Amino acid sequence: MGFGRDEVLRRLRAQVAAGRAIVGAGAGTGISAKFIERGGADLIVIYNSGRFRMAGHSSMCGLLALGDANQIVMEMGEREILPVVTDTPVVAGINGTDPTRRMPALLGAVRDAGFSGVNNFPTVGLFDGRIRQELEASGLGFEREVEMIRIAHGLGLFTIVYVFTPEEAKAMVAVGADVVIAHMGLTVGGSNGMDTEGAFSLDDSCARVRAIAGAALGENPDVLVLCHGGPIATPADAAYVIARTDAVGFVGASSMERLPVEVALADTTAEFKNIRIA
Repeated sequence: MGFGRDEVLRRLRAQVAAGRAIVGAGAGTGISAKFIERGGADLIVIYNSGRFRMAGHSSMCGLLALGDANQIVMEMGEREILPVVTDTPVVAGINGTDPTRRMPALLGAVRDAGFSGVNNFPTVGLFDGRIRQELEASGLGFEREVEMIRIAHGLGLFTIVYVFTPEEAKAMVAVGADVVIAHMGLTVGGSNGMDTEGAFSLDDSCARVRAIAGAALGENPDVLVLCHGGPIATPADAAYVIARTDAVGFVGASSMERLPVEVALADTTAEFKNIRIA
């Protein structure tokens, strides 16, 4: 079984009380999870996008119709991640907009599998414009993700949510979200990341995080606020944003496993290729 909601929150608040940033990390493979835990992450999050990311594709594949997101996460958790993680809460990224699932039953299975909590991913929050308008009009909008979190909270699961606006933050906190992640979009950098010209600046991100944090903390002063994505790609970036906002930590996926792996594999292979033979 996973950690209970109260235990997860006790651990996270202890980090804040000790002056240490909370760190959540996405894991798309068992080896990622094993060494993320060894590095001291407070949370490990499994997203369907992790499978695509660690197969060499963009994390945005997780938003497309390339498989059953909820089934992929359950398979990754039960067969790859949970067996190698010994003392870190593992969170399942759940597609709350999936109309083919009975959400209470799915969330019960998530809890029984050994997950400690849930996150709303894939999320329609990453869509805007016409497609977002039509998803909302079709009953497949952000409100379904809010409802998923409400059900999860009622089942005693820890809940950590992606939000993109102050209004979404208030809605999530109102139904019991424990941690709010201010999402700044696709992570900048690397082979499949966002171009810097299309991303927010770090200062823009600070302003957005402050607005989201203000809404979340106004709804519940005990909620924890973290930041994620966009230009917040390195430890220095995260430190910059945390120092200028009410965020008390960072959640990374591409920044925690894709970007480091890209560099390490390329550099190590190049070192081997530099070997000269007599």
